[in-house]
Amino acid sequence: MQAWQQFLTALESDLGADTVNKWLRPLKVVHFDAGNLYLEASDSFQIAWFEEHIRTKARKALVNNNYNPIKIHLSSSSMDTPVKASPVKGSPFPIKAPFTLQVDTLDPLATLDNFIVTESSLLVFDLVASLSGFTKDSTHPTALGQFNPIYIHGASGSGKSHLLMGIAHSLAQNSISACYVKMETFTENVVAAIRSGNMQEFRKAYRMADVLIVDDVQILAKKLATQEEFFHTFNTLQTVGKQIILSANCSPAFLQDIEPRLVSRFEWGITLQIGMLEQDDLIKMLEKRLELLSFPLSKSALEYLVETFSFHLKSLHRAIEALILRTHSGNTKILSQHLGAKDIEVLLSDLIEQTRRQVLNPQKIVQSVAEFYGIKSEDILGKSQSHEYTLPRKIAMYLCRQKIKMPFTQIGQFFHRDHSTVMSSVSHIKETDDVELTASLKMLGKKLESLADAS
Repeated sequence: MQAWQQFLTALESDLGADTVNKWLRPLKVVHFDAGNLYLEASDSFQIAWFEEHIRTKARKALVNNNYNPIKIHLSSSSMDTPVKASPVKGSPFPIKAPFTLQVDTLDPLATLDNFIVTESSLLVFDLVASLSGFTKDSTHPTALGQFNPIYIHGASGSGKSHLLMGIAHSLAQNSISACYVKMETFTENVVAAIRSGNMQEFRKAYRMADVLIVDDVQILAKKLATQEEFFHTFNTLQTVGKQIILSANCSPAFLQDIEPRLVSRFEWGITLQIGMLEQDDLIKMLEKRLELLSFPLSKSALEYLVETFSFHLKSLHRAIEALILRTHSGNTKILSQHLGAKDIEVLLSDLIEQTRRQVLNPQKIVQSVAEFYGIKSEDILGKSQSHEYTLPRKIAMYLCRQKIKMPFTQIGQFFHRDHSTVMSSVSHIKETDDVELTASLKMLGKKLESLADAS
């Protein structure tokens, strides 16, 4: 239909060609006459987006050769009956249930006071502490919006969520309105708002705060409707000078399946990385948390917990909660100071077994590296000294050390190499300045992270 194609072309100057190609051109023209156009969408979300962004424009601009308006009728290939324009403005179908905004609760213990600052997190901590008013150091003032957005990235377990929640706590104490939300929750709210026709209420919730703090933005991958809404939320806040703070498991350049226009906006401000906590730092963090929970443990018990659950901080926190609950259940209470590694192993046997099944192991690391380089796991574990195999072997050793904190002797046993060879290989990869190798390490790290998160 010529009038429809002319309308889409005109919209490109307003919305951009990418948006029109993604949301409107895929609509199938089923039937048309002089006054009606029947379109079929792939799903209800495409219909919802049309009703929200295009319906009003179409009423004004879509006309036939006699300049009479053409009425658009929308249906979905996944629905039995056509979906007509709702009497409620902005809603493509009747409201099924009231819209309730899902809210992420801040961990009361996740404050900046309790954050264990390491060498790799010092820079980002100083920035957000100054920004949120946690520190009154006038020699390093940071105004809201001075860096926008602030993009913090690091592997799972590096403390990103703790830091972001700590920022929210500190801002609230200084009478600055802050909205902390996990991207997963943001996505769920987008879907609920579209389905119930409450997009205005949704937008108000996220655009009124002085600071928007979003955790795990990599979850935006392949979620087109959420990306579209987050793009407009970002632009609105950026335009009026509201501070945006984001976290992810990788730098913006390594985000996958997220629109380039969003990725470029993530790079507008400042990008900072947080490294993984070393074992000593994990023990300090754990000691601090247990002190706040009035549940002190011996050094040997702390070391056992860290060695068993340290790959994923969420697993470690769940283990602590279970340990406290189980030592206070039944007719007798076990004093925490008296707990040893053997006691914890018995009390948390189910969680330990679950963790052992789920977390990364040397086999998974070797398999992932082999797949990445297009070779076999046997080639990495074999004796060949060909560069085709030695580099992946060194990388696999390095990842075993970095990702699962394997001792050098255990790595040597697994790869059938001596202790000195392992140390040399790990050091070689760790100190590399090869740009291509560094990029490969980042991609492999992200792949292993996804394996751990999916477990």
